[in-house]
Amino acid sequence: MHSRTAKLIRSGSFLLFGGLALSGCVRLGPDFQPPGEEWSKHWDSPALEQSSRRGPNPDIRQWWNVFADPVLDRLIAESDAHNSSLKIAGLRVMEARAQLGIAQAGLYPQLQQASADSLYVNRRQSGGSNPQDSHFWQYSAGFDIGWELDFWGRFSRAIESSDASYFAAQANYEDVLVLLRAQVADTYFSLRTTEARLRVARENARQQKRNFEITEKLFNSGQQAELDLQQAKTQYLGTLSTIPDLEDQIHRTRNALAVLIGQPPGGLPQLLENEGLIPLVDRAVLQDVPANLLQRRPDVRAAELNVAAQSALIGVAESDFYPSLTLLGSIVWSADTLNGTSRTLDLIGGPSVRWNVFDHGQISNNVRVQDARLQQLIEAYRDQVRQAAREADDAASGLIKSLERERILREASVAAKRSLVLASVQYREGYSDFQRVLDAQRALLDQQDNYLIARGNAVSNVIALYKALGGGWYSGQPKVDQATRQQMEKRTDWGGLLEEPAAAQPAFPLPQKVKEDE
Repeated sequence: MHSRTAKLIRSGSFLLFGGLALSGCVRLGPDFQPPGEEWSKHWDSPALEQSSRRGPNPDIRQWWNVFADPVLDRLIAESDAHNSSLKIAGLRVMEARAQLGIAQAGLYPQLQQASADSLYVNRRQSGGSNPQDSHFWQYSAGFDIGWELDFWGRFSRAIESSDASYFAAQANYEDVLVLLRAQVADTYFSLRTTEARLRVARENARQQKRNFEITEKLFNSGQQAELDLQQAKTQYLGTLSTIPDLEDQIHRTRNALAVLIGQPPGGLPQLLENEGLIPLVDRAVLQDVPANLLQRRPDVRAAELNVAAQSALIGVAESDFYPSLTLLGSIVWSADTLNGTSRTLDLIGGPSVRWNVFDHGQISNNVRVQDARLQQLIEAYRDQVRQAAREADDAASGLIKSLERERILREASVAAKRSLVLASVQYREGYSDFQRVLDAQRALLDQQDNYLIARGNAVSNVIALYKALGGGWYSGQPKVDQATRQQMEKRTDWGGLLEEPAAAQPAFPLPQKVKEDE
């Protein structure tokens, strides 16, 4: 008995080690090839050259420091800590990390099942030569194991795909950071612009109200025609009517900013610390050439990682063409309470081969489906790179032209203010009619308002340029904050998955500049 058991164990060990030696020696499907195009490695544009300069400061990962605005710094810090979209992106990284763990489990025995039975049997046998009535308990315990070997690379390709999806989730998290920080800065500066426009409208309304009151007195005394009075009143009320709209814009923008930083709509007292004009920045400070920054953009990296994940799934699909080799083993012990019956211990083991010989096109068409999806993602990646280049070039051109317009409108505002002074003097001295004053007042308001809008557009284009080049993607904070982590750990045993993982690299090549920057 013992010699038979020993032989069986030796045979099983031989099969196990032989299977392990063969396991993973073949990896079906294409190996990942970066889908980048040659032009993207050296891309630049005249607009980018004109609107940017090379320098170590500020770091493009914290580009908002170029504005030297402590209020903006605090707003971005609060959005990093409390924004819900960013928290969801961080949780998706944890989800992808758990999915990777599921894929990695495929390298171990897929079936590991222990069983135990305790059955009561009441047997009544009537008729025949030996009728009997018996009852007894029957016990059994067993352990089954089944291990499909990764002979064709099915499981290693699945791990490769999940590994790429995990890093894609991290890149998507960084992309949310880029968009969030740009949106916070743009919303904050839009608020500042609207506040400045409101101050200009109120100042012009006060000036126009004084003129209206003067013309009203002159009309009541019979020194001036009613036309001047009505024109002054029309202009004053027209300017006054713009104030409620600007106040509503400020209210809505404040609410939008509050939600971005994870607060309920309402007052933001920190905004009262700085109500001055937006500082103008005429160039973006870049630490690297645009081509490298373009490839470092989180959404571009995510698109490339999606290609890598899908590429591995072709190998998973192709493995269905070939037989699966599984090592099976069981240990079963059984006994009962009848007198004179034996106890048994069975050791069972051996290889099992399964092969879907006739698939009627199911497997081959699944491979085609996976390949078509891969080509779609390759095209999506290439389009993403082109769109990224377009966004950067548009923002650079927009910055140049908005700065040109800002300079022209600044001079126009000065001229409009001087024109109003001259028109008012000439009217008081009787050299011109009141219409000249009204025209000068209208021109002053228009030029000042247009100037502030142009100034705000210039700042928005600076933000858009940094965003287009992937600025602001880095964050040193954990992807799951402490309060959320404690809440999740109360519900579920997460092991160590919610801990911030150490820096790692995907199991496939990425552009060298991206690797160095991770």
